[in-house]
Amino acid sequence: MQIGIRLHDVTPGTLEERVEIAHEQGFTCAHLALAKTVQEHSVENSALTPGYASYLRKKFAEHDVDIAVLGCYLNLAHPDQEEIKKIQERYFAHLRFASILGCSVVGTETGAPNKEYCYEPACHTEEALQTFITNLRPVVECAEKFGVILAIEPVWSHIVYNSKQALKVLKAIGSPNLRIILDPVNLLSVENSSNYDQVIREAIEDLGGYTDVLHMKDFVVEDGRIISGAPGTGVMKYDVILDFVKKEKPYIQMTIEDSRPDNAEWSREFLENYGC
Repeated sequence: MQIGIRLHDVTPGTLEERVEIAHEQGFTCAHLALAKTVQEHSVENSALTPGYASYLRKKFAEHDVDIAVLGCYLNLAHPDQEEIKKIQERYFAHLRFASILGCSVVGTETGAPNKEYCYEPACHTEEALQTFITNLRPVVECAEKFGVILAIEPVWSHIVYNSKQALKVLKAIGSPNLRIILDPVNLLSVENSSNYDQVIREAIEDLGGYTDVLHMKDFVVEDGRIISGAPGTGVMKYDVILDFVKKEKPYIQMTIEDSRPDNAEWSREFLENYGC
């Protein structure tokens, strides 16, 4: 398995400095969210030129770090249709950029039916799901044109809140370019967290065949909330997900999440040595 890190979790600095640090800490791939990582110049749609893609491709190659996911985590269920058009254009730009960058996956979560992009009971309604599917469809069509994978990430507090909802989206769109980023902790709520192994097993059964990238973190329950952290810093056991990786996805790219500069390398080693 290939273990990477979100570049915006690396010690703050330029993108070039962050890539170098990721390499020094032993990571072989990275999750790149441009808006969260690059502060020194524009990363608006017009800045995502072939020249910039070529420059980044060379910089990452210098440090032997692959770009596992180009993140574009915007709300495809925003209630304002004018805003939806802007959001879709942002996805189109990322998909075009990824095709030149040599990054196979553009990642997204699945939104909420409000402009604040926060949980409300309406997130888990059929109406919200159908809105998301409608707004997702042209983005997937764009992914097909550029030969890039668009991968959705189910999150309990969003519209696609479990593996069954994710299957509905996959079947409704029916595209080989629509795939899954699986983050087991993101499927947890306070109510189901005590049975997290069962939640993970169900997700693997439903979505394992569609999963192209893994996001890995840990969790604890505090004050009635799920608090996430780097792998190895909480209560989660990784037997189920890592057995799946070893048997079914031996070369899958996984990126750790919610790490800090002082525990990122330790967390990588924790996953690499787990069960040894």
